[in-house]
Amino acid sequence: MAARAIWKGVVKVGSVTLPVKLYSGVTDHTVHFRLLHKTDKQPVKQQLVSSESGEPIDYEDVRKAYPLTRGRMVVLDDDELEKLEPETSRDIEITRFIDVNDLDHRWFNKAYYLGPDGNAKEYFAAAEALTKKKKLGIAQWTMRDRAYVGALHAEDGYLMLIVLRHAEEIIDADALKPPGGRPLQDREVKMAEQLLEALRGEFDPSQFRDQYRARVMDLIEAKAKGRKPKVKAFRPRRVKKDEELADVLQASLAGVKKSA
Repeated sequence: MAARAIWKGVVKVGSVTLPVKLYSGVTDHTVHFRLLHKTDKQPVKQQLVSSESGEPIDYEDVRKAYPLTRGRMVVLDDDELEKLEPETSRDIEITRFIDVNDLDHRWFNKAYYLGPDGNAKEYFAAAEALTKKKKLGIAQWTMRDRAYVGALHAEDGYLMLIVLRHAEEIIDADALKPPGGRPLQDREVKMAEQLLEALRGEFDPSQFRDQYRARVMDLIEAKAKGRKPKVKAFRPRRVKKDEELADVLQASLAGVKKSA
């Protein structure tokens, strides 16, 4: 099935403009269930009710509030929030270019493909330039009443726009508590290096499937056909508290060598 554009915009680098179409770079395959009544198997509805009286409330009578402290909230009206929304625009403004290694994976949120919306030659020239220079373009744009910051980069000859997280969402590693206990032994480090070497290989995305979803869909298919499903629960191996790191690494290394 051909990809469908979900939005149109214009990439702007100074006075240079590049019309583009936005496509989803990922698709959600989460299993969604309907809620049924236990006795008559009819779909149930969710209702808003007052926490004090238990009476149903219409959505038109609901107001948004932001909690400050326990028992104290600020009530906000929809028209007040609408005035704070960013101005509608189709511009994807590139503010600067950085090296591809300047951003780590913590910043990346959601991926979109950009496709040409007119001049394909300029589009592919931009993708090739980003690839050769190994650069990312830092972008700002507004889409559906929300402002975004992202990274423009090239992927297999095409342009992609990655939504970035904001600075207040990023937790630095120095916020973590340093590990305690005795220092690592040379034997443990060496065995860890051997384990890494034994598991070295190429990344094959086809090997990484949602196993839970697959088991759920097999269960659904079996029940739909009237068969008795066979469900095998997943039981992870438990590590004993007194088990030494070296023993765990030794067992893992032995298992890798055996499977190889």
